[in-house]
Amino acid sequence: MIADIKKSAEEKMKKTLETLRNDLGKIRTGRAHTGLLDHVMVDYYGTPTAINGVANVTLLDARTLAVTPWEKKMVAAIDKAIRDSDLGLNPATMGETVRVPMPALTEERRKDLIKVVHKEGEGARVAVRNIRRVANNHLKDLLKQKKVAEDDERRAQDDVQKLTDRHIAEIDKLLAAKEAELIAV
Repeated sequence: MIADIKKSAEEKMKKTLETLRNDLGKIRTGRAHTGLLDHVMVDYYGTPTAINGVANVTLLDARTLAVTPWEKKMVAAIDKAIRDSDLGLNPATMGETVRVPMPALTEERRKDLIKVVHKEGEGARVAVRNIRRVANNHLKDLLKQKKVAEDDERRAQDDVQKLTDRHIAEIDKLLAAKEAELIAV
C-alpha cells in the first residue's frame, strides 16, 4: 500500500515536470512557433476553448503566425483573446485571417517572458506540493485505519518529501536554463 502511494506520487510529479517542459518549450525567444498560442483560450459561444480548437495556426514566416478560424465570426474573438493573453502579442486582422507578428525581443520583453517562465515554474512547484499533500494524507489515513505502523508511515512521509525536494530541484534547473536562454542575446 505504501509503495503504491509513493509510486503514484512519483508518476504524478514526473507528469508535472513533463508539462512544465512542454510549457517552457512554447515560450520562444523571438521566433514564431505554432505551439505558442496553445494555451490561449477563446470564448467560443460561451465556452472557453483553445485557439487550435477553433482555428488553424500556421507559420507565415520565421516571425509571423497566421490564425485562420474555421468560422468567419470567430476572427474578432480570436484577435481579442490573443491581445488579452499574457504573451504581449499585437495581432492584426487581415480579412478572415489574424496575423500575429512576433515582436523583437527588447530588454523589457525579455523581462516579461522571464516573469511568464517564473509563473509557470511556480505553478509546477505548487502542483508538486499538492501531490505531496495528497500522498501524505493517504499515508495518514492508512495509519488511522491501523493498516501500517507509525514508523512505516513516518519513513514513507520522509520518502515522499525527498521525492518532492528532488522534483522541485529539477523544476528550478529547468527554470534557470530557460531564463539563461531568454537573457542570451
